[in-house]
Amino acid sequence: MMANLYLMRSKSDDLNTLITKKLLANYTKHYKNVAIYCPVIYVHRIAAVQEWLEEFNIKQSSKESYGFTLRDAMNTFSHDPHYFFNKILEEYENLKAKYDFILVTSFSEFGILDGFELSVKLAKNLNTPIAAIIDQKDQNIARKIFDESLKGENYALIDANFDFNELMNLKEYEFITPNRFKFELIKKSVKNKKIVVLPESDDERILRASEILLRSNVVHLILLGNETKIKEDALKLGLDLNGIEVLDPANSPLCEEFSAMLYEARKAKGMSLEEAAKLVKDRTYFGTMLVHSKKADAMVSGASTTTAETIRPALQIIKTKEGINSVSGIFFMGLEDKVLAFADCAVNPNPTAEQLAQSAYVSALSAKAFGLEPRIAMLSYSSGDSGKGESVDLVNEALKIAKKNYPELQIDGPMQFDCAYDAKTAAKKMPNSTIAGKANVYIFPNLDAANICYKAVQRTANALAIGPILQGLKKPVNDLSRGCLVEDIVDTVILSAIQAQ
Repeated sequence: MMANLYLMRSKSDDLNTLITKKLLANYTKHYKNVAIYCPVIYVHRIAAVQEWLEEFNIKQSSKESYGFTLRDAMNTFSHDPHYFFNKILEEYENLKAKYDFILVTSFSEFGILDGFELSVKLAKNLNTPIAAIIDQKDQNIARKIFDESLKGENYALIDANFDFNELMNLKEYEFITPNRFKFELIKKSVKNKKIVVLPESDDERILRASEILLRSNVVHLILLGNETKIKEDALKLGLDLNGIEVLDPANSPLCEEFSAMLYEARKAKGMSLEEAAKLVKDRTYFGTMLVHSKKADAMVSGASTTTAETIRPALQIIKTKEGINSVSGIFFMGLEDKVLAFADCAVNPNPTAEQLAQSAYVSALSAKAFGLEPRIAMLSYSSGDSGKGESVDLVNEALKIAKKNYPELQIDGPMQFDCAYDAKTAAKKMPNSTIAGKANVYIFPNLDAANICYKAVQRTANALAIGPILQGLKKPVNDLSRGCLVEDIVDTVILSAIQAQ
């Protein structure tokens, strides 16, 4: 039985009030503690909500009953959509922890098309089943739109004579929207704050991301560079970075300790102490040594550094986990109402079958760490046994190794992307597979396919691409794209902090 409902209001204020009161009368009989929540509200409606709280003896403060006034919502949404949804999610989850049932009401009075998209998006983020007050003449188009936008999830179209039992039988949604995914990540990060080092303090994007992370209070940060210059740059950009630790690799008292550690780690490879002393003054090596020596928990670099420059020190010093002989990169792709994982999009151009199997294994670990139950598809240009060729043979061999070495994995292949993603296609191409049509972790056969695919999805579907997150290292060191946005840096830092837990 559901414990929430999203009420989409009609253009008739009288009808809205009548139905809302009927709903509250019924829900207060069935649940001991009921709450009302309006994510966005017109100022003139606050008094009406207060009257409902009093009339139905709901023990809730008026301020708890709404998120934004309409004007504040418009300003916030245009400036920072992530904060807009995150604040609503946070307030709603706080109410869920205190109340048995929450009636969520839409932000305005609209017909079937007016404001519909944002309202459905809010319901998906909150996972509240929808009951929409719809005129009889709009019923057919309403069903068509809801069936498509809710991907077959339940909803109800109601009028003044609605069936309350129908509403009681609605089930909560289980969408994983990008905003909910990020909200859950932040909750995990805040529980056990980690120290993340950012070597590229000379990049404006890094400084802007640092201020956002400082305000969010989700991680502790270390910036590498000249403290005076960082302060001057922050002042020019209008940023407040007070409270962030700054270390300068050029003259840090840690250099002597790090030189000795690096020399010990690499002397068998021919490195001299003098070479080690020079290398630790490099910001990427210094940051890696901070992680290696447990003075930081993770490092994020790559905004102005190549992938090779970021990964090389980590491979030399931190090294890979036991049983893993290569590093791979995973992206979390936030679609409208689900999150998928793509690997390897960043590191290995032409992986061997063993590397593909290991990539599947570490990708499953990453997916679990970030809240997904991994169902892994080994991708190819062929599904099942329908095709032949060197690439298909490679994927078949990788699947065989993965099943042998990691029997706990839910994994299948080879399969084409449409077969892995779409249940109807899967029923035709691989009807006996428990993964086909349900996959959420996609292992690509090579870097060409993976990198092209993630960028195509990101750009054409306007999907959120979080990553790449490097997998297989003993400690988190993650590589940014040189074209990354401030938001990408923030997301990667939070993911790195969770990896470190």
